[in-house]
Amino acid sequence: MNPSTSLARDIVDGLITGGVRHVVLAPGSRSAPLAYELLAASRAGLLELHVRVDERAAGFLALGLGKVTRVPAAIVTTSGTAVANLHPAVLEAHHGLVPLIVLSADRPPELRGIGANQTTVQPGMFGESVRLQAELRPEDDPESRHALLQKAIRAACLGPDATGPASPIAGLDIAGPVHLNVALREPLVPDLDDPVRTQWPVAGEPPSRDGGPAHAKVALSLPERTLVIIGDLPDPADARTLATAFGRQGWPVVSEPFGEHPLGPTAISHGPLLLGTSWYEANQPERIVVAGRVTLSRPMRAALTADPSRVTYVSVGPRWLGPSYPVGETVVARADSLEPERADGADPSTWLHSWQVVSSAVGEAITPALEWGTGPGTAAHLLSVLPIDATLVVGSSNSVRDLELAADWSTVSDLQVVANRGLAGIDGVVSTAVGVALSNAGPTYALVGDLTFLHDANALLIGPGEWRPDLTVVVVNDDGGGIFSTLEPGEPERAADFERIFGTPTGARLEDLARAYGVGYARVESAAGLADRVNERVSGPRVLEVPLDRSRHRSLRQRLRELAESATATLP
Repeated sequence: MNPSTSLARDIVDGLITGGVRHVVLAPGSRSAPLAYELLAASRAGLLELHVRVDERAAGFLALGLGKVTRVPAAIVTTSGTAVANLHPAVLEAHHGLVPLIVLSADRPPELRGIGANQTTVQPGMFGESVRLQAELRPEDDPESRHALLQKAIRAACLGPDATGPASPIAGLDIAGPVHLNVALREPLVPDLDDPVRTQWPVAGEPPSRDGGPAHAKVALSLPERTLVIIGDLPDPADARTLATAFGRQGWPVVSEPFGEHPLGPTAISHGPLLLGTSWYEANQPERIVVAGRVTLSRPMRAALTADPSRVTYVSVGPRWLGPSYPVGETVVARADSLEPERADGADPSTWLHSWQVVSSAVGEAITPALEWGTGPGTAAHLLSVLPIDATLVVGSSNSVRDLELAADWSTVSDLQVVANRGLAGIDGVVSTAVGVALSNAGPTYALVGDLTFLHDANALLIGPGEWRPDLTVVVVNDDGGGIFSTLEPGEPERAADFERIFGTPTGARLEDLARAYGVGYARVESAAGLADRVNERVSGPRVLEVPLDRSRHRSLRQRLRELAESATATLP
């Protein structure tokens, strides 16, 4: 067996024993030794191998495979720009705390810096965005290879300094990407007389943050008029865990759409609209408790920054999860170790009831405005027809904000909502959804805008021999950058410059694109049509296109704010 084949075999064995179950391969010549060994492992039923020809899409596919499961997938590329194309996915994994293993094939060190073809300096390419960076070479001894691989997998799951069975910072999850550069010398293909492999390692379990000793409970004493705000958290289950803990004591919980729903009986819908009303100004909370990254609405941000002294930040991750604003107090705790309690026997039942009354009033007021042909209306209708135990992957920009405005969470059961909010980019969202679908037992859907879809259309470029996800992608097509029409560039007095540099219409024919990729397609013209399509039993990926007129975005949001204000103006 030649040295490169031997190294590749040790790497694949290390992935198997470390609990990795999914590997994404973007083929190339330099990565051939890894490709052969991965194929053999997949044939033996020890790994699921996914082959993709676009490295950027492949990177986000791997990210999606680990996003909900919290088990890292590995992404394998050849050398050169192939590795650089992984950078967006690596950055999202870094900021979003998603476990990910990058295995980049490379020329040996003596070929770097001398003009060798397809060769650059790959070690350190991702800078401080990885939890661990190291290089593997054929001359390394097998024991050191195995030790490094297990260390890398542990770092991806638990963080760079995880030496015990739990995460090093108060049991917090600081999962993220790791980068192993693999320097391979020719020959890059196995010897023809190598025997067929019959012996395989025993598949192991990935390191878990729940495998260590119980963590000490962290008490948090709060007054009667406390408001809880939950943003995006690395583990979707954490949102429900936190909301349940606070709800058990009777405090209202306003959340961004992410996490496992229902969050609990004290969850309040239409938060961005509520927090922008005169009612809220007249009913300020004594304390605001915030957990996770809050990034979607300006009213929610304004509530958190109005008086830092009354804000308690619950840190369930490292510094870059937030807060990005001053707070009066920071409490470090795992989601399942926090124990909120009432200060001086406070009874928040009257306070909670007032929030529930206001939320119900706003919901009733805005429902007629959530008509078909609008972004919030489409989001509301989709939410109402999703099957039990579904997962919804939401794109950045308007899609997630439409969902946040329109969702009535009191009617939702057994739904998981996830998104790439680490850097909140539109790149890679469809690929992430493909990864979530391939790792998910329940039905999976995505709600994205047309630019988000077009930016990652290669996510649907899936070869005939590959696992095909049962994924429905709902594309809200307003032909361009609709979110900008709701921001300052969309002000009427700036209309002369808007279309060219912000509206950016493409005129793309999504039906033709879907046909080219060999995936199902349907144009949806009504709420009833959406319900019919969502309830169809289909296999494989498909695209549902919902055409919208983005000229209505700005006026509709203003109308929703006015309706919320009017509905709450006379409430105590």
